[in-house]
Amino acid sequence: MTIDLSMTVNGVARRITTDPRLTLTEVLREEMLLTGTKEGCGVGECGTCVVLADGKPVTSCLVLAGDADGANIETVEGLAADGELTEVQQAFVNTGAFQCGFCTPAMVLTTTAIFRENDHPDIEDVKQALGGILCRCGAYPKILEAVIEVKGDGA
Repeated sequence: MTIDLSMTVNGVARRITTDPRLTLTEVLREEMLLTGTKEGCGVGECGTCVVLADGKPVTSCLVLAGDADGANIETVEGLAADGELTEVQQAFVNTGAFQCGFCTPAMVLTTTAIFRENDHPDIEDVKQALGGILCRCGAYPKILEAVIEVKGDGA
């Protein structure tokens, strides 16, 4: 049994035929070869699989591929245009806001969504939004430094 799906992924209209039991994480990684999306726990607890669906962060391991039909999906691969890092990506580089890098795509995408919604978010709101993403290396202080750099006001 298969299903046909249409979605926009990183600005490109995509049509695929896939197994309806697959998650969005699996389709992105295995069928579209967008491996920036990581699967950590597979049960929505770690947040490393976050992608943007219609502009909002979602844990893609909890989304069945069929539920993404018609959605606009953005992965970390879709952020940099023509090899130019976004302001958020550059801030992560500048502050060294990563160690192993496993959580970095989810952190960058979530931070991107925060700033798209509000160019001057409250730091406590940022902490709340990023709190659902587990960083096993404990790079949270550097990640917050990156957010503050993007905010541009020191807090």
